[in-house]
Amino acid sequence: MKILVTGGAGFIGSAVIRHIIANTKDEVLNVDKLTYAGNLESLVEVEPDPRYQFAQVDICDRGQIEQLFSSFKPDVVMHLAAESHVDRSITGPSEFIQTNIVGTYNLLEVSREYWLGLDKAKQQSFKFHHISTDEVFGDLPHPDDVEEDKVLPLFTETTAYAPSSPYSASKASSDHLVKAWHKTYGLPVIITNCSNNYGPYHFPEKLIPLVILNALDGKPLPVYGKGDQIRDWLFVEDHAKALYKVVTQGRIGETYNIGGHNEKRNIEVVSAICKILDELKPKQNKYSEQITFVADRPGHDRRYAIDSSKMQRELNWVPEESFESGLRKTVQWYLDNTQWCLNVQSGNYQRERLGVFDNKDLK
Repeated sequence: MKILVTGGAGFIGSAVIRHIIANTKDEVLNVDKLTYAGNLESLVEVEPDPRYQFAQVDICDRGQIEQLFSSFKPDVVMHLAAESHVDRSITGPSEFIQTNIVGTYNLLEVSREYWLGLDKAKQQSFKFHHISTDEVFGDLPHPDDVEEDKVLPLFTETTAYAPSSPYSASKASSDHLVKAWHKTYGLPVIITNCSNNYGPYHFPEKLIPLVILNALDGKPLPVYGKGDQIRDWLFVEDHAKALYKVVTQGRIGETYNIGGHNEKRNIEVVSAICKILDELKPKQNKYSEQITFVADRPGHDRRYAIDSSKMQRELNWVPEESFESGLRKTVQWYLDNTQWCLNVQSGNYQRERLGVFDNKDLK
């Protein structure tokens, strides 16, 4: 296949491209604006391959997107380009509206016009795969707030949307656009919603890489609130394999939830990182002594958890990495790739806290 991947220089997108080039005979066109979180150093291993191409293009630029479709002639679109950090969306929501909503609209319209111009056989095989997040579903009941023996619910493919942040609201909007383009225009789409990803090449504004790098630098390890927020953690390489399964074997018009089956409290995650670092890079004091509790994020959802049974039942997919094995691989990768970490932060972000605003003027 010829696969057009948007956001391919980002964390999940680059993992998808590395997987495709290493394990298939497909061709890939990586379309990425190269914002602060997009980095071509994450794709060094695939750059020499003639099946890989890169175009620095903003998905909000419809004219350039049309030209890429015309020249590359994709069989499949895998749409991963998105602004994705909740804290950034709190202080600067505009970019999230533009990229996640307007950008998705542009891609849908260009894809629809391109699809309509294909011959019948190509039309039947074309797919638009929209990659989204579990955060569109909002909050789930937290074990601290329910009776001890009560079974806690999970997000399923039919869970109602209830986004809490500007980020998750913009992603929810893009999901709805994709569904509408399928129902109204017949565009062949598939949607996936995933849980929190972690692994190599993750930009250090997110929890796990931030904690690893701050720990190594002797800086505080910030934990929001009491650290009791629960997330389902998915190793990024498992996610990349799942996405390829969906785009090659998934049913048109369907949504698939992809989770790691690893519900962990944030404080558990931070403590686990500290223990691994104590073993792999010991120092005089325990890394856990650097843990610092800070004011919580506004509107912070307390629990996310994915039911991936549809993926297992229909596509025979389950994550290969446990949280423990995936986290150890991740910590070791950051220890081995300090130069990558320095390069991606240069001039962009120095691990300062984001998403803080002053509500004192609100009545």
